[in-house]
Amino acid sequence: MAEIKQLNTVALLRDMPDYNLSKGQVGTVVEKLNKGIFEIEFTNSLGETILTTPLSARDLILLRFEPA
Repeated sequence: MAEIKQLNTVALLRDMPDYNLSKGQVGTVVEKLNKGIFEIEFTNSLGETILTTPLSARDLILLRFEPA
């Protein structure tokens, strides 16, 4: 499994109703906070931030634009 890094594009693996986020929602890694914890920014289709929150790597999947 590839390591998640700053500025990677990720998607949620589960619904997070407390944050009003849905499985598959795409975000950007802003910062690595601790081992396996990342600050993720979610934006709308206009690029406006809707939420920035720390999430565990187990709740994320790394999206790729090229084969590994």
